[in-house]
Amino acid sequence: MSRSGFTLIEMVVVLAVIALLAALVGPQIVGRVSEARGTSAKAQIELFSTALENYRLDNGGYPTTSQGLAALRTKPASAPTPFNWRGPYLRKAVPADPWGKPYQYRSSSDGAPFEVASYGRDGRPGGVGEDADISSR
Repeated sequence: MSRSGFTLIEMVVVLAVIALLAALVGPQIVGRVSEARGTSAKAQIELFSTALENYRLDNGGYPTTSQGLAALRTKPASAPTPFNWRGPYLRKAVPADPWGKPYQYRSSSDGAPFEVASYGRDGRPGGVGEDADISSR
């Protein structure tokens, strides 16, 4: 009578090989995910920047900080009310950044027109790596 199946030693060897592969491949996949999030945030910020430029061309200025990025989807009711709003300037609602936090928008009076930023994974200004800020400036 012959028995077919795997021995304990064969099972341990297979598990060891799987663990080794996971240890080698896992960090590379995690690194790519964090890189992809940064790339996605940069692309979304560029899209917002283009929409903000279209808003400025129609209305003679950018939305105020209090009007925010929402002014790209719905006509602001607060002053200064845009005189020639032809939106929506974005097809969909303003999404959260790739880490699930809201994008930061600041209208500026220091010569720069505006800033759109993501504060990264930690959601706070500053940081390095995946916590670093990504900005339109």
